Amino acid sequence: MTGRDAAGREAAGAAVAGHGLAGVADAGAFLARLVRLDRAALVRLRPAGTGDRTTLWGRLPWGVLVVRTVAGTGPGDVTVAAGELLAELTAGGAALPGGRDADWRWPLPPAASRRVETLPSAEVRRVAAAAADALRDASAHGVGGRAVGQRALRDALLDHVPVVVTPDDPPGEPVEVSQRLVQGVVRMGFLGADETAGGVQVRATGRWVGLVGPYGAAWSQTATDLAVRAVANHPFG
Repeated sequence: MTGRDAAGREAAGAAVAGHGLAGVADAGAFLARLVRLDRAALVRLRPAGTGDRTTLWGRLPWGVLVVRTVAGTGPGDVTVAAGELLAELTAGGAALPGGRDADWRWPLPPAASRRVETLPSAEVRRVAAAAADALRDASAHGVGGRAVGQRALRDALLDHVPVVVTPDDPPGEPVEVSQRLVQGVVRMGFLGADETAGGVQVRATGRWVGLVGPYGAAWSQTATDLAVRAVANHPFG
């Protein structure tokens, strides 16, 4: 083997080992928010299936999956530590951190889904803000005059369903949007700062429900059949 051939194979190996992300600013924003919410978070990189783009998947501490698609032909379907990849991108490096594939234990939603409804971004923000206000009030004054632990308050808040939409097309079953999803798209910055950037789609496929904003999506999988709930005038928005 010539020196040129050896160098070429070495370069090819380095390319395979690299993260391959061209949308560094977008990927960095996603990873920074993910790590801020969970310092030990993992990120799963997968080919987007259209052009030279890669999807970044993460899981938030309250059990929803979040995803953003960025430019660049990634290394395939691999899982790494989000904090390590963020550090590499921040330093301007191209290396891919050590694989953590065995640590990713969550299924992903199917690629195809149906749009159920489109919500105004302002309404999604209002629902998130109402939940934050309710949490602060309950933390300070209790619920019904009784003190409640922070963990119980948080879980009750996240399990609340502030939005129920019923699609016009079959099967027409109501789709519940929990605070877990609302908090996912808001706290990951998927709505952006521009209210005119577009609404937030409610999408469904099988037992999966997703909120898709202009800059990313949050998905959760229901464990039981969907049902209608009365949500009007609820303090959690």
